[in-house]
Amino acid sequence: MDYIIAFLVGGVVCALVQILMEKTKLMPGRIMVLLVVSGAILSFVGVFEPLKEAVGAGVSVPLLGFGHILMKGVKEAIDQEGFMGLFTGGFKAAAVGCSAALIFGLLAAFLFKPKLKR
Repeated sequence: MDYIIAFLVGGVVCALVQILMEKTKLMPGRIMVLLVVSGAILSFVGVFEPLKEAVGAGVSVPLLGFGHILMKGVKEAIDQEGFMGLFTGGFKAAAVGCSAALIFGLLAAFLFKPKLKR
């Protein structure tokens, strides 16, 4: 049952994004930023973790989850380092994921020789 709920929540998030893409003039990059910021705001107000506990992985779709990770890193860094943690926390928390994305993207580019669309 938990898998079904997680699937439904993830599907609702994806459906909302699809509606935004089709019914507004927002470009995909702006919608991605909107999702990351939404995840950070949900984390900041303390809703993300309880929502994740209730529905499972459906709420932690990549971009919402990335915003949550950034905000979680900022909160922890502020607790440890004070004001300077505001600037360093997000980078420390998301460094592994960003590095992995860059490395795997580079490997995929070498292996598959992508071509630009015309």
